[in-house]
Amino acid sequence: MNLEHLLLFLPACFALNMAPGANNLLSITNSTRYGFATACWAGVGRLLAFAGMIAIAAAGLAVVLQTSEVFFLAVKIAGALYLFYLAIQLWRAPVESAPGTAPTGAGRSLPALAKQEFWVAVGNPKAILIFTAFLPQFIEVGQPAAPQFAVLGGLFLVLEWVAIAAYAYIGSHLGRWFAAPRRRQVFNRACGSLLGLAGLGLLTARRA
Repeated sequence: MNLEHLLLFLPACFALNMAPGANNLLSITNSTRYGFATACWAGVGRLLAFAGMIAIAAAGLAVVLQTSEVFFLAVKIAGALYLFYLAIQLWRAPVESAPGTAPTGAGRSLPALAKQEFWVAVGNPKAILIFTAFLPQFIEVGQPAAPQFAVLGGLFLVLEWVAIAAYAYIGSHLGRWFAAPRRRQVFNRACGSLLGLAGLGLLTARRA
């Protein structure tokens, strides 16, 4: 891989990382409810999902999603239903606790938040197709593809964690702004509505 390809890859990749989406919205909401550090560590779940998708793309298995309408539809519906579930949870979320303090109760632990990030990422089949269509553009023909995929995938994951931290930082400031219970309720329901819209958008997604 030459320097010219790398210089083209980095800004294009970071633009994808920073694009608004369900996972980045989760980073904001987790940060407002549980704090900046918790939101960043919860993002490890997303990174694990993306690492698996990169490995799938490198192995050429993503062709299954591209050729099987039934499999693509099944993953899409499952992902949309999970986003709807999260939207309902946010809509009904308690607002008594202070920002940065995790409320007590089921599903509030860091592993649970990481699982949320993981399943939201896995539930979007378009993500695998992005890796299939995007990363190969920067693979230099004539050189072993696997090491190049590993380098590009590693850079993608590093930039993705930067994006997680950026959105979590925004959420930590929003948490202080929405300290009043009524404001927090409005914010939670607004984010829940956006997640619901993301689920609807996922249902309308088509294979590339």
